[in-house]
Amino acid sequence: MNFKLKAFFKNFFLCLLALSIPGLLILTGLQSSKYRTLKKEVEALEKKQETLIEENKKLITDISLLSSSDRIEKIAEEDLMMRQAESEEIVRVGVPGPKENKK
Repeated sequence: MNFKLKAFFKNFFLCLLALSIPGLLILTGLQSSKYRTLKKEVEALEKKQETLIEENKKLITDISLLSSSDRIEKIAEEDLMMRQAESEEIVRVGVPGPKENKK
């Protein structure tokens, strides 16, 4: 009986080993496929990030050009017919703060 039990476990182990090799190969193939898919996704996201960074740099440059004081002054004078106020035309208005109202 002991010999039959040892032979059974030996055959069982060999069958398990023989079945596990193709199973591991299949798992390796699935993992490789998933890796390739994720790698393509990462590459696409990195490319999109580079595009967005370049677009952001361009927009920052546009903002600095459009908000320059010389450009704004030119538009105010030429398009809106505005001029800089003389110092005697400037009126300063003081608004009392909450502490000043209590006095």
